[in-house]
Amino acid sequence: MAFPPSFIDELIARNPIEDVVGQRVNLRRSGANMFGLCPFHGEKTASFSVAPDKGIYYCFGCHKGGGVINFVMELEGLSYPDAVRNLAKRCGMEVPEDEQYQSRYQAQERLWALHKEAARFFHSQLYAPIGKNALNYAIGRGMPKSTLTKFGVGYAPDSWDMLVKAMQAKGYTKQELIDSGLVTESKKNGNIFDRFRDRLMFPIIDIRGNVIGFGGRIMNNNDPNAAKYLNSPETLIFNKRKNLFALNYAKKSKLGYLILVEGYMDAIALHQYGFDCAVASLGTSLTEEHAVLISRYVEQVVLIYDGDEAGQRATRRAIPILEKAGIRVKVLQMKDAKDPDEYLKKFGADKFRLLLEDSSNRVEYQLNAIKKKYDLKEDDQKIRYVHESAELISTLHSSVQREVYGGRVAEAAGISPDAMKLEINKAYKRRVARDKKEQEKVDLAPVRSLQPKARTIRYDNMKSAMAEEGAIALALLDPSLMDKEQNLSGSSFSVPVLGKVYDQLLAMHQKGMEVTLAAVTDLTSDEMSHIVGVCQRREGPVNETAFSDCAKTILSISQASKVSTDDDLMAFRNRLKESKGTKQ
Repeated sequence: MAFPPSFIDELIARNPIEDVVGQRVNLRRSGANMFGLCPFHGEKTASFSVAPDKGIYYCFGCHKGGGVINFVMELEGLSYPDAVRNLAKRCGMEVPEDEQYQSRYQAQERLWALHKEAARFFHSQLYAPIGKNALNYAIGRGMPKSTLTKFGVGYAPDSWDMLVKAMQAKGYTKQELIDSGLVTESKKNGNIFDRFRDRLMFPIIDIRGNVIGFGGRIMNNNDPNAAKYLNSPETLIFNKRKNLFALNYAKKSKLGYLILVEGYMDAIALHQYGFDCAVASLGTSLTEEHAVLISRYVEQVVLIYDGDEAGQRATRRAIPILEKAGIRVKVLQMKDAKDPDEYLKKFGADKFRLLLEDSSNRVEYQLNAIKKKYDLKEDDQKIRYVHESAELISTLHSSVQREVYGGRVAEAAGISPDAMKLEINKAYKRRVARDKKEQEKVDLAPVRSLQPKARTIRYDNMKSAMAEEGAIALALLDPSLMDKEQNLSGSSFSVPVLGKVYDQLLAMHQKGMEVTLAAVTDLTSDEMSHIVGVCQRREGPVNETAFSDCAKTILSISQASKVSTDDDLMAFRNRLKESKGTKQ
């Protein structure tokens, strides 16, 4: 059972989009619309638009768009039913019973509660006799009891089923334990046993304060096959690509930037020493989802990965991901310590603060990384160093930056600044030419450029699709136009998703409801963004003639397609009859 249209209509009315968005985005009115910095990608110029009269938002930069429900889905990473529940709770509405929806949300709530109980269990075991060695280890690593309590650090006993029994005693079923990822099921007999055993446990808490998973550090290193760190698997409530350890605390920091480190211990150590903006990725490389999440809170990140080759590879990989999200990147490299935890214990917070202030920007870091690859005493390697550095410097938009960094490379290579400037200019011209060539390909392929960016949508008949876009945009501006073309329905549309949207708009109009995109359901995030983009691009007159032209185009192409299909079917039947006659 889907949510009743009347319920969704009232939900949207009680949650004005400018109010909901305004709680997360600083909006300024300009004419009928409001503008602000997009919460879905980093930017310095406001390209995020909210149209209160239409109940929609749209970003002209990343092209995300939709209604108030879509906004909550995108921002909070919620499913459609969960976003509806979120908004219903916000305005004090009762959610109609929906078995499928209630079932999923109840399953999530049970998993959140189960993880919270598991965290309490692990924390209690840390202070039990069985957790003595783990507690001594944690204290030996410089974590006082106040820190252990703040971060909920615990201990998973070296037992096959202590957690299983403790959670079953609280009423959790075998299936719920399997779904949580806290247990492993035997393929032989179906028995379940604890996934985490003899490990120091770190609860992973999302930005809303829910325990969604765990990371566990092994205490006994006697097993060579055991991973040093073990993390929860992907579950209904846990996605390691979309969450960061300690972000629930770091998002409240007043420092104005985030420190991104590799491990739980590093993040906790930084918080202990007053750097409450530290976060760690969850056993995976930095992802685009992480970068977008970070961009909602800060505009600058200081990367502090380990100094080994793996850590430096991770640093080089993370820089473009963060910059793509509009985040300024600085890189801190430590000497005499392998990680922040060790450095802070050796030298203290004041020296680390000086190190932070002296951290290099990403260009300095990348140029140093290039320099380390070559022996500048060898002429051929010196030439390769200059060429690779020139390629990097040519990507900088500022001519002043290109000159400053070019001068540094020239000095290191022992060549004149003019010679280096010439190399950078050559590299810059090559890059501009490549970009221009790529743009020309796009410009010379208008059909391709008109294709939706959403992978689930394909325009096979461009003429009909353009008319279908026009019909939807006009219907939203003046719903009464749909009364004039009663033969037009979504079944005639060549693009299924456009037909689906038109049918829903028509149903709203016929029921006397407000016709708005915000109330359209059963679309993916990409599909909704595409539809909103269609409406934003709409130009031209809004009248009966314009709508009629769109309808005639859609119906004529649909009819021609049907005739063609019928002709093909008739021809096939005739060939079949002829083949039967030949056999006789």
